[in-house]
Amino acid sequence: MNGEETRLGETESVCPECLQRIPARRVGRGGDVLLVQECPAHGRFEAVLWRGEPDYASWIRPKTPSSPRQPFTAVDRGCPLDCGLCPEHRQHTCTALLEVTGRCDLGCAYCFASSGGDAPPDPSLEVIAGWYAALLQAGGPYNVQLSGGEPCQRNDLAGIVRLGKSMGFGFIQLNTNGLRLASDPDLGRELKDAGLSSVFLQFDGTEDEIYRALRGRPLWDIKRAAVERCAELELGVVLVPTLVPGVNVHNIGQIIRFALAHQPAVRGVHFQPVSYFGRFPRGVDDSRRVTLPEVMREIERQMDGQMTVRDFRPSGCENSHCSFHTDYLPLPDGRLYCLPARPTAGCGCSPERAEEGAARTRAVTARRWSFPAATAVECGAEPAPGPGLGEWEVILRQVKTHTLTISAMAFQDAWTLDLERLKDCCIHTVHPDGRLIPFCAYNLTSASGQPLYRRVERHK
Repeated sequence: MNGEETRLGETESVCPECLQRIPARRVGRGGDVLLVQECPAHGRFEAVLWRGEPDYASWIRPKTPSSPRQPFTAVDRGCPLDCGLCPEHRQHTCTALLEVTGRCDLGCAYCFASSGGDAPPDPSLEVIAGWYAALLQAGGPYNVQLSGGEPCQRNDLAGIVRLGKSMGFGFIQLNTNGLRLASDPDLGRELKDAGLSSVFLQFDGTEDEIYRALRGRPLWDIKRAAVERCAELELGVVLVPTLVPGVNVHNIGQIIRFALAHQPAVRGVHFQPVSYFGRFPRGVDDSRRVTLPEVMREIERQMDGQMTVRDFRPSGCENSHCSFHTDYLPLPDGRLYCLPARPTAGCGCSPERAEEGAARTRAVTARRWSFPAATAVECGAEPAPGPGLGEWEVILRQVKTHTLTISAMAFQDAWTLDLERLKDCCIHTVHPDGRLIPFCAYNLTSASGQPLYRRVERHK
């Protein structure tokens, strides 16, 4: 990239080669924002963080930091080497990930967990009970996502859900590729009966060529079958596309249209621009990245202006530069109504406490991503004609059943890791030893594939 460089702020990062803490800075260049890292041993690295409008500096939601209620580690070597959480972390947990298996029935080219292969033995129910207990000790119950690997490889998955519900965890979500949900007629019912709240479904597009490129085989029919099965069971579904330039960015609009056509079961679309950790094709450069503002603009373009960039807003939970979201309600005439943001506590003149944003996000996520309480007949019925019936009455009737959340989260890899952002993380993975590790730190790997935390014993 060429052009005049403007310094936007100093921070710290890690070297993509050795994962040591190094100085870094955010710079503006030609309308882009980049992270520039300097390692004494391995030299200079730079990677794009943000391309174009909305302006990086304007994408801010001020928050007052909140320390963890129960830190599990002390500050010793500094972020990101003391995760547990340490007392210097600035946000409470919103969603906690439990990796219940390392096994998987796919061998995806892109995999945060590098799952499959020589996966370690599955943790026992007793171990998982200890993880749930650690979350309670840390201030939970939080929203829980069962992840892996592919959790549906476990035949006792319903028991894991039931265990969490018995310990007070109200919202439990399954992160899955959907293969077994689509093929096993009993599994979904077992999970639903056990108390599963929602399905976080790997869903990269509406074309088999996309799945061949990202997952190694055509999966389009299987993905549709998984969604249809969840709809039959009244399980809420969130579609989760991993966005890779040149593979499926062109399909964003079709993914959203599929979601709209499968309401009320489909509760949202959660885009994840590709991040380079875990397993991925080596040789990372900026041409293989897509940034949050680019995703927003593609949504506007591919949805023919029915969704616009100005509709989106930063999160009140994680760092503002990590995500965007908004909610839409389809109207009977085919238009999409963008629901206004809910007012936060106070007058809005001062920063919100981080823990308040985390608590609100937990509640909203649990409500929005679960199947609505109203029946399909009720939510699909046309309003009866009568005096005073208008657009607002339709909105009030259907807002609880047909709201579709559009969101995205930009995870940080070794080339883009900004430790100021990492300290604001609210998505934490439970380490096998019970510590809570911010998601991006837990999955962090070097250019050669060396992990920082995953499958690594506790630092001494």
